[in-house]
Amino acid sequence: MYQALFTHINKFIGLSSEEEDILTSLLKSFSFKKKAYLLEEGETCRANYFVVKGCLRLYFTDIKGTEQTTQFAIENWWISDLTSFIFQKQSDFFIQAAEQTEVIAIEHHHYQEKFEKLPKLEKYFRLIYQKLHQASQIRIKYLYSQTAEERYTNFNKLFPEFVQRVPQYMLASYLGFTPEFLSKIRAKR
Repeated sequence: MYQALFTHINKFIGLSSEEEDILTSLLKSFSFKKKAYLLEEGETCRANYFVVKGCLRLYFTDIKGTEQTTQFAIENWWISDLTSFIFQKQSDFFIQAAEQTEVIAIEHHHYQEKFEKLPKLEKYFRLIYQKLHQASQIRIKYLYSQTAEERYTNFNKLFPEFVQRVPQYMLASYLGFTPEFLSKIRAKR
C-alpha cells in the first residue's frame, strides 16, 4: 500500500524492510474526492501529505476575496502548511483536492517519533524541504521578473502535466493573473 512512498524515499536514502515496517506503523492513507478539503483556514494542520495519485493545492484567500494558489502537489510530491503543521498553530491556508486524490499522511503526533525511530528520515525530509524552498524561491523570482505570458510559457514547458490537469482558474491564480488573461494567452497560441 505504501510502495510509492518507499520508492520515493529510496531515491534519497535507503530503507531496509525492517525500517519500512516501522514507518508503515506511523502512516495512514486517505482518499479525497475532487474539491474536498484536507485543511481549511483557521484549522490546525494535523498531517504532512504525500500524493500517491491525484492533485492537491495549497491556497489562501486575499483581502479582495480572491483565491491565491501558492503550491500544487501531484504524484510523489509532499504538501502541507508546514508552519501550522510543525508549530501546531492555526492555518492561514486551505489544502484542497483539485481532482480525486489518494494520499499517505504522517500525522503530527507521529512526526517526532518517526525521526526518533528512523533517524535517517531527517536527511530525507531535509532534502525534500530544500527542494520545496528552492522551488518557492524560483516561483517568487518569476512572479517579479517575468511577464505573465513568460510565466505561462515557462510553466507549460516545465510542467505540461499541470496545464492539462489543473482547472484554468487554479493555474491562473498560481501564475499570478486572472483566468480571463489565461484564456487570452491560450487563444494567441
